[in-house]
Amino acid sequence: MNLHTKFSWGRLKIGIVFAALCVVSIASAQENILSDQSSQASTSTSTSELVTAEQKKWYTSDFISGDVSVGDFIIGPGKVELTVKPGQTVTKMISVTNRISDNKTFELNVEDMSGSADPSKAVVLLGDQSGPYTLKDNFSFPEKTFTLALGERAQIPVSITMPPNAEPGGYYGAVLVSTVQNSDAEGSGSVSTPVIARIGTLFFITVPGEFEKSGLVTDFTTIPNKFMYTKGPINLGILFENTGSIHLGPYGEIKVQNMLGEEVGFVEIEPWFVLPKSMRLRELTWDRELLLGRYTITANINRGYEDIIDTKTIHVWVVPWQFLATIFVTIFTLFLLFKFISSRFEFKRKPAR
Repeated sequence: MNLHTKFSWGRLKIGIVFAALCVVSIASAQENILSDQSSQASTSTSTSELVTAEQKKWYTSDFISGDVSVGDFIIGPGKVELTVKPGQTVTKMISVTNRISDNKTFELNVEDMSGSADPSKAVVLLGDQSGPYTLKDNFSFPEKTFTLALGERAQIPVSITMPPNAEPGGYYGAVLVSTVQNSDAEGSGSVSTPVIARIGTLFFITVPGEFEKSGLVTDFTTIPNKFMYTKGPINLGILFENTGSIHLGPYGEIKVQNMLGEEVGFVEIEPWFVLPKSMRLRELTWDRELLLGRYTITANINRGYEDIIDTKTIHVWVVPWQFLATIFVTIFTLFLLFKFISSRFEFKRKPAR
């Protein structure tokens, strides 16, 4: 083999080695690309799972501070007043705070409500029955159940939709939040157990238009009904009847005068609601120290519309006989003591010098 042949063979070997190195580099690059693609796919899948999980949570929530394990749950607000036009949808948030246990399941339900002929009852929940001002078919939620951790407070969206042909006036219902005992969370071993507690938010919906507002104070009295007291406090009751087709919010004041006509007492009465075609009793208390004599108690109640005021007056006597008896016995004892001393001793005036 001559020199030229050796040189050619050497260049051939170098070329073969270089080609092998190129193949190895290309294979490694392809493997890295496939690995990166797999990693990106995995990250994309993980992100997709997080988005899906976030989408499943149809309410917002946060956590309260302080002692959260007190064995109850809180609903707020207790009462919602809204004006909804026919064909309109309005969404209102209610809050539910879990202070019972971890992973507690809650359920949403709705019922109609009405007033009552019993003045001591503010509202009557009607269960499966439809009320005269039904609202239960107008509520909607994204879902009916949700689970909260201990101390978690959820903001639950409640939507109210009034049909296009809704008549003007008032519509009344309640959104009830119930606790449900789960076997997984509480180890009962059963599939499910009955509802163990429920709290509601009352909804007062007004459809604008022409409707009847009518009501009045039918009675103002002491509770129990009497005119003679030995001491305070004096419990008072205002009975208001709503004869219209929409709820009313009467409010007002009570003034108390003594026998001399001086004002000795004042009680401000915050608005309270009375549903249509019902009666409701508002109870209040007035008291002060050293009550004695005849008092005139006057209630001035604004009906909650057109600035109409009903005025009712009652009179009561406060005779604290135990206190008066103590004073009488003390005076009588002092009188007898003075008489006894004066009969035993003679008091002579010293002669003037």
